[in-house]
Amino acid sequence: MPARSRSSSTSRTSLSLISLAEALSSSGSRVEDGWWENLLGEALDKALAARQGQAVETALDRLLEQRSPAYEILVEQAEAHSESLSITHEDQVFDALLISAPLLAWTRYQLPAGRLTPQHVEQLTNLLGASVLAPGARLVLLPELIRFDQLPQSFRETRGWTQSLAQQVLGLRREPPARHDAETPEDLLADAYFLLGAVLVPHGQALFQWQSSGQDQPPTRASVTAQWAQGCARIVEPLFTGCQLEYLPPEAFYTSTRQADQGIRPLTLKSAITWLQTAAHIPGTDLRAAIVACGEQAIEEYRIGFCTRQNNDVIYGCVWPSLSREESSLDQGTEGQVDTWDTLAALLRESGIQDIRRLPGLQAMEFCEDCGTPYFPNMLGEMQHPELPEEIDPEPVQFH
Repeated sequence: MPARSRSSSTSRTSLSLISLAEALSSSGSRVEDGWWENLLGEALDKALAARQGQAVETALDRLLEQRSPAYEILVEQAEAHSESLSITHEDQVFDALLISAPLLAWTRYQLPAGRLTPQHVEQLTNLLGASVLAPGARLVLLPELIRFDQLPQSFRETRGWTQSLAQQVLGLRREPPARHDAETPEDLLADAYFLLGAVLVPHGQALFQWQSSGQDQPPTRASVTAQWAQGCARIVEPLFTGCQLEYLPPEAFYTSTRQADQGIRPLTLKSAITWLQTAAHIPGTDLRAAIVACGEQAIEEYRIGFCTRQNNDVIYGCVWPSLSREESSLDQGTEGQVDTWDTLAALLRESGIQDIRRLPGLQAMEFCEDCGTPYFPNMLGEMQHPELPEEIDPEPVQFH
């Protein structure tokens, strides 16, 4: 197909998605909602199946630029139609869902690879079936734990993973989907590991045990999560010697990755302070922290710079990304709204740092041109490249 024709087709697809999302946003009744949801779902299925994933991203970019309320609607629908689908096999229709069970790990040493053996995969598959999934649900897992950079990077790619794993469950495919060959930095002190798989059930049946309606007292999400965490710990903790672990509940792909995004931030900050105190032999009472909001028109992230009591040179820094519109708002702290500043200050104090300075304004997101390291604020509000004292080895040691 000529490039011009392909571009035109993609443009029409994006405009159609925008129009349908805006119509759903303007709907005035549940009946009308269902009408537009069906049309939008069909358009998304067609775009993703035709590998026109860029059309979805283009439509979202346009709605975001326009600050349209339809943006959130299109995001929600695009997530749903990429992480789930219907698949027919031998005249039976199945519902398929891409699920993820994040494992959050932090340490003052070097994070391990966390490689799974076939025996680990079998044990985790059995555990999910016994403790989390509804009776009759069928499951296949990826044969490895993957990190953030290896996750699907687009709705089209997520749809491809869902379809590939669903076909694997049905025996229509043997190989799992190709993963990104990304190199995770070795100096990370906290990160999320994801156990991914696909669950299939006959159309309309329950996926999870907490959906059960045939019991007088069906298990709750909390009880299922606790049982999963206990069983998972027995299987994977030997792979993470020297680490603190937190087990998030198995959930739909986008829900679980958002939970992991939220959960890893305080662990990243806590592990960095712990490592700094142990590597530099600086007690928390001798550390100071400056916090500044960074971004262009809204807060895209907060940067925390660490200094000692002796001088104002930034020796280390942490980035706290904003993950919601509330966190990105410049007007925080009013009644009923999120206050990221207070959250960060509380975490710093828990780690022993009492001298904390909140810097006013919105700072540009500056990076080192040579190495790409973010600049962090010192106690005077100056953005600096972090520089550890020469006697400190910046590499976390491997636990033996």
